Amino acid sequence: MQRVALLNVVGLSPNLIGSHTPRLREFARSTGGVRTLRPPLPAVTCTAQSTMLTGLHPSQHGIVGNGWHDRTLGEVQFWKQSNALVSGEKIWETAKRINPNFTCANVCWWYAMHASTDYFVTPRPIYKADGRKLEDCLTHPPALRDALQQRHGQFPLFHFWGPHASITATDWIAAAALQTMREYQPTLTLVYLPHLDYCLQRFGPKHASIAAELREVDRVVGALLDHCEHENIRPLVVSEYGIVPVTNAVWINRVLRECGLLKVRMEDGREILDLQESEAFAVADHQIAHVSLKDPSRAAQIASQLERVDGIARVLHGASRHAAQLDHARSGDVVCLSAPDRWFSYGWWMDDARAPDFARTVDIFRKPGYDPCELLLDPSRPLLGVRLAMKLALRKLGLRVLLDPTPLDASLIRGSHGLVEVERGFDPVLIGELDDRFSDAEIPMQFVRDATLSALGLLGARDALSVKT
Repeated sequence: MQRVALLNVVGLSPNLIGSHTPRLREFARSTGGVRTLRPPLPAVTCTAQSTMLTGLHPSQHGIVGNGWHDRTLGEVQFWKQSNALVSGEKIWETAKRINPNFTCANVCWWYAMHASTDYFVTPRPIYKADGRKLEDCLTHPPALRDALQQRHGQFPLFHFWGPHASITATDWIAAAALQTMREYQPTLTLVYLPHLDYCLQRFGPKHASIAAELREVDRVVGALLDHCEHENIRPLVVSEYGIVPVTNAVWINRVLRECGLLKVRMEDGREILDLQESEAFAVADHQIAHVSLKDPSRAAQIASQLERVDGIARVLHGASRHAAQLDHARSGDVVCLSAPDRWFSYGWWMDDARAPDFARTVDIFRKPGYDPCELLLDPSRPLLGVRLAMKLALRKLGLRVLLDPTPLDASLIRGSHGLVEVERGFDPVLIGELDDRFSDAEIPMQFVRDATLSALGLLGARDALSVKT
């Protein structure tokens, strides 16, 4: 078997590969150029990764977004980590079935926990009873956690997500991947490199600061490519989506509230989304929103109302939802797609003074939708940095205090993703040495699984592609 490293450079698109990314540009030139991928709907992290690793559509593997409304629990669940949520045979299971000597390491791709990979590293903070959140990770084997953090420091959780997200986390992940590859020599290594995702959402792909961020990511990728060359590992570079410039958000839950469909209840002077009493509410996830209905027979009626909302480009239900490969129990009864220059905010409050207290915090589990504003410090609040430093000091003393740096102004976000049809140049990419079956200029993302099996030497010359378009 040929050893392979699948490097996921999140947010990388053809229009970002150039003078600021000399290593990526040369890698593409030497391996046949930049191929683009046609992602599933929605083009978001958990859906795209599950599609690449199973070769299945969202309606088959069940990952219809980064989160969804769990109707059994009556709750919105975001950023869960168990691999048992993903249906279908994963690439490492297929490879091991073909060759029992195959091994796989997952370094920070999603749904790592409880997976059948031989090795994994995944973010896993420690939540203390006094409200503190400590940086940490989870690994298999368990001893790998201590080996990595003794050598590279604690997993830099607060640089992985939040207002201080930076290249530091991507550097740590790359270092962990290199150590894992050296120590265990897995046949396939999955490496997640998230940095571009953060700065592109904060500032947009055309901001002047992106050039420096591209150079940093290219440096990290270059070190991994050097290791691959030295150890005869075949590298493949992929991305989950490209990030497009956006101007503002669609507050879809406010729309549903104004239609009398969404209900709130007051808790300590704050408005909390009342899922039990709502006729409809939306799980916002970048440029897609899954709308759950108490009475699914009203889907056509409510879809008709949403089609008239400024910033919503398409509304899917029934046959169109099925055609989009989103016919799954986790999907909304109605699925909304934003206009190319807009995205969906999860908020439902009409007055910021009545927003729930967690709205101003970095809290990816409590919010019933994705909130990119967590990447920012609220510019409207003077001396916010000083206040946060004082609160952090109090937390270290064991006192419970609210860390509330997140702005509520959705217009601050300048980049987003989630749509399949994007302007040329903003597509996700596949770069690497591939056989002729994968020579098309655009390849469905489902085929990443077979392209990787082919690179491993585990897909025979006559084997059919596992997924048909």
